[in-house]
Amino acid sequence: MNNLSRRYLVLALLTIVGGVLSRVLHSGVPLLDKYLGDALYAVLVYLLLRALQPGRRPLRTALVALALMAAIESFQLTGIPAIMAHSGNFILRLAAIALGTGFHWYDLLAYAIGIMSAALADMFLLWRPLSNV
Repeated sequence: MNNLSRRYLVLALLTIVGGVLSRVLHSGVPLLDKYLGDALYAVLVYLLLRALQPGRRPLRTALVALALMAAIESFQLTGIPAIMAHSGNFILRLAAIALGTGFHWYDLLAYAIGIMSAALADMFLLWRPLSNV
C-alpha cells in the first residue's frame, strides 16, 4: 500500500467519525442534521475507492462513487433492505442500517454534493499523479 492510499484511508476513518458524530450531535438545523450524514456516507465511498485505486483521476472516481450510491439508494425501492431490517439475523439488520431502508430523492442530492465536494478537495489539495508520488 502506497502513501497516497494510506492518506485516503486515514481520511476515510475521519469521515466515519464525522458521520457518527453527525448522527449523535444535532445542530438544530434539520437540513444539516439529516443530510450531513448522508453526504459523509457518500464521501466515505469515494475515499475508499480512491484508496483502492489512488492513480485513477478524481472525477472518474467521483462518477463511479455516484453510480454506486445511486444503485444503493435505488435498491431500497425493492423493499429488501426493509425486510432485512426486521430480520432476526443481526448481520442482516446491520446491513439494512448500512444500506438504508427508504428511498428519498434528497439522499441522492446529498450524495452528489458530498462526492463532488470530496472530488474537488481531492483535485486541489490531495491528488498527485502516481508519477509524482
